[in-house]
Amino acid sequence: MMARQDTILFSHSYFLRFDPKQWAMGQPYPPLGTLYAASFMRQNGYEVSLFDTMFATSPNEVIPELEKHDPGFFVIYDDGFNYLTKMCLTNMREAAFEMGKLAKARGCKVIVCSSDSTDRYEKYLREGADFVIIGEGEHTLLELVDSLKGESEDYSGIPGLAYLENDKAVKTSLRPVLRDLDSLPLPAWDLVDIEPYRQTWLKHAGYFSLNMGTTRGCPFKCNWCAKPIYGNRYNSRSPRNAVDELKMLKDRFDMDHIWFCDDIFGLKPGWVIEFARLIKEEGVKIRFKIQSRADLLQDEDLVHALAETGCENAWIGAESGSQKILDAMDKGITIDQIHRATQLMKHEGIKPSFFIQFGYPGELKEDIEKTIRMINELLPFEIGISVSYPLPGTVFYERVKTELKTKTNWTDSDEMALMFHNTFPPLFYKQLHRYVHQNYHLHLAKNSLRQLLRKPLNINAKNLRKALSVFYHTPAALIEKIKLNRLEKVLA
Repeated sequence: MMARQDTILFSHSYFLRFDPKQWAMGQPYPPLGTLYAASFMRQNGYEVSLFDTMFATSPNEVIPELEKHDPGFFVIYDDGFNYLTKMCLTNMREAAFEMGKLAKARGCKVIVCSSDSTDRYEKYLREGADFVIIGEGEHTLLELVDSLKGESEDYSGIPGLAYLENDKAVKTSLRPVLRDLDSLPLPAWDLVDIEPYRQTWLKHAGYFSLNMGTTRGCPFKCNWCAKPIYGNRYNSRSPRNAVDELKMLKDRFDMDHIWFCDDIFGLKPGWVIEFARLIKEEGVKIRFKIQSRADLLQDEDLVHALAETGCENAWIGAESGSQKILDAMDKGITIDQIHRATQLMKHEGIKPSFFIQFGYPGELKEDIEKTIRMINELLPFEIGISVSYPLPGTVFYERVKTELKTKTNWTDSDEMALMFHNTFPPLFYKQLHRYVHQNYHLHLAKNSLRQLLRKPLNINAKNLRKALSVFYHTPAALIEKIKLNRLEKVLA
C-alpha cells in the first residue's frame, strides 16, 4: 500500500448541473486536461484517482472520495481544452473553493491549475489553495509534488507556480510550454466512468461523442481571446500519435463521434493530409467535428482531405459580418474568406458552423445588420451566439477594465451579460440573441421548403418537418423582431 504522500486525488471544477444551458443540452465531455495530468503523474510513480464533478450535484460529494482514497494531495486540475472552463464561470469558481476547503480540512495539500486560477491566483490562495499552477501544468505539478514529498520549503526554483509566503502572493518564473506532445502518455481514460456520458449523449443527441486534443495553443492574436494556459505557441502531436489514441478510444468505448477540441485543428502544414492517409490506412471509421478558421479553409485539397477523413462539422470564428469589426478584433480574416470557406465546406459535405459575437466596442446597428445578413445568406449548420466577454490577459480586457465594476465574470455559460458600456445596453443584446436565433431558424425552414418544392421526390418525414416549421418560425421571428424594435426605441 502506497504512503499517503504518494497518492493524489484529481478533480476539476466544472459541474454540469451548475450550468443550466449545458445541462439541458446534455452533451458533456470528460475532463481531458485532468486525465492528461493524472496519466502523467501515474507514469511518474504516483497513485492517482479521480472525482469527476461533471454529474455531481454538490461540492460535498468530494467527501466520500477523500475518505475512500485518503490522498496526500488534492489537485483541482481543470480541462484547459474545453471552452466552458476557459470562460471562468463564477458558479464553478465557488465550487472549486468549497472542494479545496473540504480537502484541506482533511489534511491534503491543495493544488489548483485552471484558466481562472491562473488569472486570479491570489484569490484562490486566499481561499485556501496551497499552490496555484500558472499555465501548462503537468511538469510543474510533478516538480511541486516531488518537492513536497521531500519536505522542501523552498519552491522558488519551480517555474510556473504561485503561493503565499509571509502572507504575500509570490509567483515564480514562467515555465516554457511543452513542445514534444508525443512525450506525454495518453490520457488516463480508465479513471472515467464513461457510462453516464454515453447515456446522456444517446438520450439528447442520439449518438455518443468523446473528445480528443491533437494540439496545444493558438498562434493567432484575436485581441479578445484569453490564452492563460498555452499562450500563443502552437504545438502539435504527430498524426501517428493521434491516430493511435483514436483507435484505442474506438476499441475501448465504441463511440460514434469525436470532438477534436483543439483551438485550431490541423494548422501545421501537411498534418491533415498525413492524418487522412493514416486514417485510411488503418481503416478507422469515425465522424468528427473540429474548430478552425476561415482563412485556413481556403484550400480545396485540404477541405477535401478533411471530408474524406470523416469531418462532418467545422466551427469557425466568423464573429461578425462587418469587416470593420473583424479588423477591430484583430481577427485576421476577411468576409470573403468566410464566404469561400463556407462554400468549400458545403461542396465537400462538411457542415460549416459559426461562432458569432455581438457587442464588440464600436459595433453599430449597421454592423449588426451585416452580421444577420451574412448568417441568412450563408446558412451555416449551427450558430453559437455570444456577446463580447472581457477576460484578463487580453488587449480587449485592458481597453474596458475600468468599466468592469463588481461583475467581471458570468455565473454560467448562458448569462450573456454585457459587462461594459457599449452602443446598446445589456438588455438589448439579450433580446438580439433571441431574435437572431429565431430569424436563423426561419431562414433554414424557408430553405428547406424551397428545396422540397424544387425536388418533391425527395420528400420524407424529416424534410417535411423542416419545411413545415416555417409556419412556426415566421410568427416567432416576427414577434422577437417587434420586441427588439420596441426595446431599441425605448433605449434610444
